[in-house]
Amino acid sequence: MIRPLMISLALLACSGLAAAQSTPVGLWKSVDDKTGKERSLVRIAETGGHLVGRIEKRLDPTAKPDAVCGKCSDDRKDKPMDGLEVIRGVQAAGDGKVWTGGQILDPEEGKTYQVKLTPVEGGSKLEVRGFIGFSLLGRTQTWLRVE
Repeated sequence: MIRPLMISLALLACSGLAAAQSTPVGLWKSVDDKTGKERSLVRIAETGGHLVGRIEKRLDPTAKPDAVCGKCSDDRKDKPMDGLEVIRGVQAAGDGKVWTGGQILDPEEGKTYQVKLTPVEGGSKLEVRGFIGFSLLGRTQTWLRVE
């Protein structure tokens, strides 16, 4: 009697873990789609029903530790790159498999884009699509889940 109960509890815990992994919430390693280089660790969290992503650590060994977002034109102007909010206002779409409606910041250029986040491969990767106007007109990066 105890053994089937233990198996059921283990399966339930695994299914909950898989569901949690299929959301963008977590720590991600961003990878530049043009160069293939690892850029930063970005932590995505849910705050007030929206997803927010902040740079937790920059991975470029040549990055200046005191760098700021000098090209930003909004409230992030001259804010430190470490801790900078790069994803704002993203929400789950109708099916809960895609998150949209927010913006992503390219801190190197200071430009913001609409964003679509799609967990793939069981949530181990995140397709991050930045675009202007229509999703067809944009770029996609594939980020890797760290935790």
